[in-house]
Amino acid sequence: MSGSSRSFNRRQFTLQALALAGVSGAGLPALAQKAGRPEKEALKFGFIKLTDCAPLVIAYEKHFFEDEGLFVTLEAQANWKVLLDRVIDGQLDGAHMLAGQPLGATIGIGTKADIVTAFSMDLNGNGVTVSNAVWAEMKKYLPMKDGKVEHPIKADALKKVVDAWKKEGKPFKMGMVFPVSTHNYELRYWLAAGGLNPGYYTSSDTTGTTKADVLLSVTPPPQMPATMEAGTINGYCVGEPWNQQAVIKGIGVPVITDDEIWKSNPEKVFGVTDAWAKANPNTHIAVVKALIRAGQWLDASMANRAEAVKILSKSQYVGADATVIGNSMTGTFEYEKGDKRPAPDFNIFFRNYAT
Repeated sequence: MSGSSRSFNRRQFTLQALALAGVSGAGLPALAQKAGRPEKEALKFGFIKLTDCAPLVIAYEKHFFEDEGLFVTLEAQANWKVLLDRVIDGQLDGAHMLAGQPLGATIGIGTKADIVTAFSMDLNGNGVTVSNAVWAEMKKYLPMKDGKVEHPIKADALKKVVDAWKKEGKPFKMGMVFPVSTHNYELRYWLAAGGLNPGYYTSSDTTGTTKADVLLSVTPPPQMPATMEAGTINGYCVGEPWNQQAVIKGIGVPVITDDEIWKSNPEKVFGVTDAWAKANPNTHIAVVKALIRAGQWLDASMANRAEAVKILSKSQYVGADATVIGNSMTGTFEYEKGDKRPAPDFNIFFRNYAT
């Protein structure tokens, strides 16, 4: 195929994908047609070791960035604060971000900076996991059907456990990934719906633990299983593969997924500084085009998902065993060990206007 033919097909595909993604109102198709040469071709993007970094990884591995004239380096970051700060100070051109980070940074929650996003990376993808000891107590209060626990599981059962702990003078602690994360909102909502006070943020309490029945604290995603295993926390809300890691290691049980709490919730976005976006409009468009292609590829077939699982398992990306990643990324989700249930919408990268 000639170079000009390849270019035409790629451009035609991207415009159709943009229209399907529901972004025509933002004027991106017109901009994509007029976009010139990228102002900056060599780029460094950050990510956290989670399966929903997949659009960045696939755009890199499938050469979608190169097709747009971009030469990208991907670099794993220690936690969400470090990632955001490195975008702000220019060490990173952009990054895989929590959906709430651009707005949070712009209004001054944490490090204040004007952060913008032109691309939603995915919907759903989180779960709530508790330790084996907590699960053993919760399970006593849960209805069963055909020998299995009925889902979705409400926090009412956890309340009975927490109440018992309070009588013994023991605090109940859970981890979440960042104050402006959907994980924090989902976990708080689930707890409150079950009669547990997740705590309040006040002008003098930035930890959000005022009047809390359950003490929530920030823990980086890859550290969640080990932190729970050490007894520092009794459960957590995190993205994959760190719920499934608890199942495989035999240290905990996922009790509910975020799409059972808030269906089709926004999860991650691709974020840049406002100054970077204004200085590099053509580059920004090229990045978004490559990411849209990656999202469509990820949702095109389970064969593609299976391939993505193998790619993500590499040490430079998520670095978890492919079996662990595949437990949630290929249309199913495992709760108790052996209790694998259909979960076709657990990760959505392109369908349902995800991008």
